[in-house]
Amino acid sequence: MKCIYTTLFALLLTLFNSSLYAQDSLSWDDFIDDYAVDENGEATWSDTYETLTELHEHPLNINTATREELGQLPFLTDKQIEEIQAYIHSYGEMKTAGELLMIESLDYETRHKLMHFIYVGTVNKQKYPSIDNILKYGKQELLASASVPFYDRKGDNNGYLGYKYRHSVRYSYRYGNYLKFGLVGSQGAGEPFFADKNKLGYDHYSYYLVINNMHNIKTLALGCYRLSFGLGLVINSNFSLGKVATLSSLGRINRGITAHSSQSESNYFNGVAATVEVVKDITMSGYMSYRRFDGTLNKDNTLATILTSGYHRTQNEIDKKGNCSSTDFGGNINIRHKDAHIGMTAIYTILNRILKPNTSAYYRMYYPAGKQFFNGSIDYGYLCRYFIFNGEIATGNSGGIATLNNISIHVNKNLDLMTLQRFYSYKYSSLYSNSFSEGGSIQNESGIYVGANWRPAYEWNIMAYTDWFYFAWPRYQISESSHGCDNLISMSYKSKKWGMEIRYRLKIKQKDNSLKTAMDDNIQQRIRLRFNKKINKHFESQTQIDGTEVSTASHNEYGYMINENIGYSRSNKFSADITYGYFHTDSYDSRVCIYEHGLLYRFSFPSFYGEGTRLAVSVKGKVNQNMTLIAKVGVTDYFDRDHISSGLQQINHSSQTDADIQLKWNF
Repeated sequence: MKCIYTTLFALLLTLFNSSLYAQDSLSWDDFIDDYAVDENGEATWSDTYETLTELHEHPLNINTATREELGQLPFLTDKQIEEIQAYIHSYGEMKTAGELLMIESLDYETRHKLMHFIYVGTVNKQKYPSIDNILKYGKQELLASASVPFYDRKGDNNGYLGYKYRHSVRYSYRYGNYLKFGLVGSQGAGEPFFADKNKLGYDHYSYYLVINNMHNIKTLALGCYRLSFGLGLVINSNFSLGKVATLSSLGRINRGITAHSSQSESNYFNGVAATVEVVKDITMSGYMSYRRFDGTLNKDNTLATILTSGYHRTQNEIDKKGNCSSTDFGGNINIRHKDAHIGMTAIYTILNRILKPNTSAYYRMYYPAGKQFFNGSIDYGYLCRYFIFNGEIATGNSGGIATLNNISIHVNKNLDLMTLQRFYSYKYSSLYSNSFSEGGSIQNESGIYVGANWRPAYEWNIMAYTDWFYFAWPRYQISESSHGCDNLISMSYKSKKWGMEIRYRLKIKQKDNSLKTAMDDNIQQRIRLRFNKKINKHFESQTQIDGTEVSTASHNEYGYMINENIGYSRSNKFSADITYGYFHTDSYDSRVCIYEHGLLYRFSFPSFYGEGTRLAVSVKGKVNQNMTLIAKVGVTDYFDRDHISSGLQQINHSSQTDADIQLKWNF
């Protein structure tokens, strides 16, 4: 009876909601939910969320922002970036944001998104600000965060070396777009604090100094930084775009050198990196890095697996902390001439141990192996009024080849078309590649992606893509060559009074049957209905219904979730959100994922399976002019189990409650 009452309550909220009116504008992180549609969205979008949070908290001056800085926004295309800069070059600095209307390629929704990350400021006539001005007018920010679980996991009582609380601190100092430096310290739940290998306190520290636009030096980074050149086939330690965001940005990736201001303990470099403008339209970048990382060792002390989880809770995990190291150096040269560009990237990596993965399983035969690794690539592109072409071809000492090419056509201001081709040989390997893929790595994959974005009227947007992919070599749980397809269509309507979206996704992939005698089609179907409405000046609401079906030759599984959100805001001093949802799925395979509002720099994309409810309440308020307090409490209550998770993570209850708190101080 409990689940029946819960379902009726959620349905009543849905019906009540249909009489309300839409909000005039969305907060910037509402757009994340439009992009993070994959079931592995948390892994894919965590770094993206941190980058966008950073840009929202410290927006760019549109009049001084460089191509690389605007390139950090995943929803802008090459053409839009080019037209923004061409407008400022031709007509001088913008006086108001209304001038964005003069840029033809910026549609209403893109302008709306852009306004969350830019401001219209004056241009400093000096080439580079003086040290006195940097020290006098620089802005500082201190952010402290903590997470408190109201339960014990099995490892908290016997197994984990630290307490169950998670906390972090983040300090930054910046002067406009010219200089920023900072320090991030983070501590995961169960990790020792001021003990064992963490005698300096936090389990992980990230520190950085980045200088931009100092004479011919476009970017200089010291400490921890990230790199991305070309389309990411050789090196991309920034975030990669999913299939929806790829269509939105029309395949653009190149971002150059950026600070690593994240809590992530992997996917970054440590040392020095710089980009210099040699002459007009020719830039050169170079970097040197030395970094320790975690690894699982073989009996002969060779490296079996590079670990990226960052967990150091048990003695076994902490024994692996920093037990390996890598020395990396390389660079990029980029040449632009009018509407064309060409670039070359080369990297060289030396590990202190031989990487020797277990190749007894057939699908691991071509995993990266050895002690020294080299990769090089050529990227190229051409941009004109109605046509954009980008591509990259890469190789390395493994002998394989990888290539990615995309063409987009701007038919008119209401219609964009895109096609993307990739071929990643099963012999190609690169330790730092990260680009468009279905399989999760730039290896053993080929495919064709076709997409369209159509805006038939001011309030309407229709988006669709189809992706066909093929894996020539066996993969995990697939003992031979396999293929599949991924299809999505989305239709949305947004007006000043209300908004709605309907999205349907169909993915078909092959997988070994239970007897491993043949391959079956694994068919996933997901549908989402979402309604945004405004109650009055301060209240807004959103109703979301997700459904999923997973089919194989032997069985079918189903799942759904009904989710209701009510938001309140009063100017920029106080806001609150309450979200309540009921979910029911047959198993983990038919799980449902949703995006939740949370703390700054903390991406929340939980998945739910089984039967239960989810309640999340978050508030944000200004304590005074310089201090902001953010808090969130989340409760997940399961109806179909008496414990949650397993092993050291097991909770001996049917529900779990977590509280998060964050204090931001600007001074």
